[in-house]
Amino acid sequence: MNRVHNFSAGPATLPLEVLEKAQLELTNYKGKGASIMEMSHRSPEYTEINNQATERLKEITGADNDWEILFLQGGASTQFMMVPYNVLSENQTADYIDTGSWSSKAIKEAKIFGTVHVPFSGKELSYTRIPENSELQLSENPVYTHITSNNTIFGTQYQTDPETNGSPLVCDASSDFLSRPIDLSKYGLIYAGAQKNLGPSGVTVVMVRKSFLENQKNTPIPTILNYHTHIEKLFNTPPSFAVYMVNYVLEWIQQKGGLSYFEKFNTEKADLLYNEIDRDDFYRGTVDKNSRSKMNVPFRLLSEDLEKKFLAEAAEHDLVALKGHRSVGGIRASIYNACGMESAKALVDFMQEFRNQNG
Repeated sequence: MNRVHNFSAGPATLPLEVLEKAQLELTNYKGKGASIMEMSHRSPEYTEINNQATERLKEITGADNDWEILFLQGGASTQFMMVPYNVLSENQTADYIDTGSWSSKAIKEAKIFGTVHVPFSGKELSYTRIPENSELQLSENPVYTHITSNNTIFGTQYQTDPETNGSPLVCDASSDFLSRPIDLSKYGLIYAGAQKNLGPSGVTVVMVRKSFLENQKNTPIPTILNYHTHIEKLFNTPPSFAVYMVNYVLEWIQQKGGLSYFEKFNTEKADLLYNEIDRDDFYRGTVDKNSRSKMNVPFRLLSEDLEKKFLAEAAEHDLVALKGHRSVGGIRASIYNACGMESAKALVDFMQEFRNQNG
């Protein structure tokens, strides 16, 4: 079997060990004579999976008993609405730092429910950098401060958490979740679509503090959109196979050495690529060096025609899914946790060869 070097931004590459484990169990889960996809979400088998995934995620992140773990549907886009629906009232303000397309979408949804203050927007800068703390013009008493920790499209990432004057952080961590340690003391809620670093598409992980939800507004909330509904019980059929896969990816993260291991590993991969980009003017990075993402590495060549040639020849070398987002163009290599060092090295080798032939 020929496995390509997959740099997809999401759904993204998964650990081969996890895929092979799922393959072995696909038609006969633990000798039960049926696939986990064919079993009730209230069966002992799925209950064990859900509990394992919850405990593994808590162990990996260091979450204490104040934290609830939910496996929901609807992607991060549903959380853009669900967060303010639960905790932001008309007479309250939430701060939303605008660093890219996804944070701007979150801002649009939050404005439906309350006042949104934007302490910084990188839109006029084409979202090429993350703000310094000194640039943030925070509101006086926000219910929370929302950030997008890593911007998949533009390739920027917070290197450290922003200072919020005590306001709890709410974070869309979809594209760098579990790629590095998290200081949970600063956070009230974290949500992440699984399809980047954690599993297949179809499930969204939500980590929420019970104490954060003590500020939940009193106005009626539709049952399925109320966090307490999902905390109290398994309300509706979850994306059971996606959660099953997430559980095994969490196990794989633990076996590799946890978040400290992946912080070092991802830094090494990113440095390898950025060093090649910065070698001369043939390749050009698109964001401020102090804001560079270790998950999504965008770059440009001297012309769009040369970029088309790069993508075509890269595919011939089994280097796939390197085309930049349609809104910005260029090249983008997504190097999430499951992207191996051999893939990063193969891409750098090709970049060097392509420069030699076309520079």
